Amino acid sequence: MKKVLLTGISGYIGLHCAVELLKEGYAVKGSVRSLSKAEDVTNTITKFIDPKGALEFCELDLLKSEGWEEAVSDCDFVMHVASPFFSKIPKDENELIKPAVEGTLNALKAANKAGIKRVVLTSSMVAMLGEVTGDENINDNSWTNVNAKNATAYLKSKTLAEKSAWEFVKDKDMELVTIHPGPVYGPTLSGNLSGESMTLIKRIITGELKQMIHASINMSDVRDVAKIHVMALENEQAANQRFIVATDVAYSFKELATTLKLNGYNKVATMLAPNFMVKFLANFSSEMKGMMPYVGKKYEGSISSTKDIFNWKPIPFDKMILDTAKSVSGFLNM
Repeated sequence: MKKVLLTGISGYIGLHCAVELLKEGYAVKGSVRSLSKAEDVTNTITKFIDPKGALEFCELDLLKSEGWEEAVSDCDFVMHVASPFFSKIPKDENELIKPAVEGTLNALKAANKAGIKRVVLTSSMVAMLGEVTGDENINDNSWTNVNAKNATAYLKSKTLAEKSAWEFVKDKDMELVTIHPGPVYGPTLSGNLSGESMTLIKRIITGELKQMIHASINMSDVRDVAKIHVMALENEQAANQRFIVATDVAYSFKELATTLKLNGYNKVATMLAPNFMVKFLANFSSEMKGMMPYVGKKYEGSISSTKDIFNWKPIPFDKMILDTAKSVSGFLNM
């Protein structure tokens, strides 16, 4: 049985990746910041599949080099999912950039030393936004200009982490595959609603969010994201490529809200917030400032290579959004 070091196993995407790996017959070594999380993670995963002894844990810190070599020493692949995420703008952008870059390099250095032949890295469409001005036709050759006016700390962190990965492997006997979701939705396995995606859906369906921002981008189902992560481990054609894993076309947050409204979520507001208001509020709110790369803009990425190489079709947008709302509602006891 081939074993995968899966970093960030306790996260929203990480849990889905763990379940998908176990379903496909891989053994999983999941990294957590503290082994105290291992029991909760095991209990969550066991609700969806019996690990049958194929699940273990190790303790790793993105900012510390200790433990990485030992963690990867008995593994066949590395799936590096762990990365910091905040929509709010931190006071110091290095709070995001440093752990993203150093964690990626710690994973790759350890994998290289252990002779791992392929690493699958979770990147993001935000590493592909060009000059961050909208109306970008995004593909696997697109890169975000980290010096662009609207490039936030999060955009920089994902872009610089991925660039550091490609730079590291270019002269190594190692293959890299990067996975690029847009905003990620879909059911939560753990019931943790504190993440950005779950928080947004919770605020929308409870009526707390009164207006949507005017923005469009390809959106991603977490189940698709996990599936392609796992398929990328051994697909020969995937070597050294970047893959957008998202809907065929860009969708707006208004379309997201409207889908919910039309399907019985009566508290949902579908009114758009005026762009000038969001820009004004960004002067006072770090959360609003974090949305500025998207306000009034549309980003659309091509998923043609992902569909072709993996013989894959994305989960339909309506199903993704409604399954997310159903999952969130269940944990809210609505």
